[in-house]
Amino acid sequence: MPTSHTFHALIDGELTTGTHQMAVINPSNEETVAYCPRATPKEAERAIRAAREAWPAWRDTPLEQRRQVLLAIADCIEANAEELEHLITLEQGKPLAGSKVETFQAPAILRFFANVDLSPRILQDDAQQRAELHRRPLGVVAAIVPWNFPLVMACYKLGPALIAGNTCLVKPSPTTPLATLRLGELIADLVPPGVVNVVPDGGDIGPLLAGHPDIDKISFTGSTASGRAVMRSAADSLKRLTLELGGNDAAIVLDDVDVAAVAPQLFGLAFVNSGQVCMSIKRLYIHSAIYEPMCDALAELARSAKVGDGLDPTTQFGPVQNRRQFDAVKRALELAPQYGRIIAGGRTYGPGYYVEPTLIRDIEEGNPVVDEEIFGPVRSLLRFDDVEDAIRRANRSPYGLGGSVWTRDVERGERIASRLQTGSAWVNQHFAMAPHIPFGGHKQSGIGVEFSEAGLHEYTAIQSVVVAKSAQ
Repeated sequence: MPTSHTFHALIDGELTTGTHQMAVINPSNEETVAYCPRATPKEAERAIRAAREAWPAWRDTPLEQRRQVLLAIADCIEANAEELEHLITLEQGKPLAGSKVETFQAPAILRFFANVDLSPRILQDDAQQRAELHRRPLGVVAAIVPWNFPLVMACYKLGPALIAGNTCLVKPSPTTPLATLRLGELIADLVPPGVVNVVPDGGDIGPLLAGHPDIDKISFTGSTASGRAVMRSAADSLKRLTLELGGNDAAIVLDDVDVAAVAPQLFGLAFVNSGQVCMSIKRLYIHSAIYEPMCDALAELARSAKVGDGLDPTTQFGPVQNRRQFDAVKRALELAPQYGRIIAGGRTYGPGYYVEPTLIRDIEEGNPVVDEEIFGPVRSLLRFDDVEDAIRRANRSPYGLGGSVWTRDVERGERIASRLQTGSAWVNQHFAMAPHIPFGGHKQSGIGVEFSEAGLHEYTAIQSVVVAKSAQ
């Protein structure tokens, strides 16, 4: 059902419907959920100027006051969680249970960053001099947010940006702007004008932000190809960058696991959010000794999964989020029989962008179905006999976001996990993220990290303050 709410962009403390509107499509039925502002370059320039002008006062605002603003935003999300969850499901397609995860995690992330210590670090303090390491704000941060987790990703960029003393411009995905716009409306009176700006676009404002001389940092989450474009655009002004990009995560499943116990975990972590997660399991390397029973167990789970509208409480997996991604997944399904055997799923249908959870067995590397990231519910089941071979094959990918090892021997699992060329390595779990644990990628999966104290530091510049003790 469409929403009757009138959505506004937040620019310089003002809520505006803008000069242009765009339709937001419900991927469950391809109907229009709502119309919302579509920022023009002129409106984006106004938001950038507002953020730049607001920065000195926000930079000089005492840390405790900035902390209280973050805590107020967290409280606001919780107070309006039901409305935000409904919007996320309407625009993104995920089941309400998945939207509830976003409204639970977003306040937790904001509260974590509100309480991170930003005190100077003493490097030297003796009779000659005192040397301190300070973390200073960069200026204006542009947060470019993808469509798979629209609310929580906006908040895990906003949190460190604001607490460090930066002002921020949030650009939601063109296909999932509604929950982020509603957040901007809800917090408009909680932050000083210009400190937070929410600017939706039709996919054309990103290059302007990446190349703009008045933006000091880009925090971008999206595909590796788009990340390269952001990096090129940012080069002229040498912007600071955090790029969280694509992933083709491998799970290495050893022969000692309990298939009945592990299969549901692997299945859930491979198909979470209908496979639209950068660090979900996409390649399952399964030891030959358990390959047959594991394939059978995973296939049975896929066949029994309930795919449907996210507003239906019985739905486990929603649709693919947008037509472009739906078409990309369909192309992968058309290729799959050339390289392996589909043992579950393989069907797409509508109205809506529905893809059955699909498993492909007897497949090897060297083709786009395995080697390229499929951002949808299609997963490859690969066989191995020797764990050294599995490690080599898992590491051969140009991506390096996450990876996991599954075994009853936890110490052995840890040794293997430590050899994965990934930003995150897990044993007997996957996609295990928390605000205090750094999250980033190796190789072509990105630059820098989000989350944790290390992630906060990405939104700051180091300044060394060195004072001689003796007067001249």
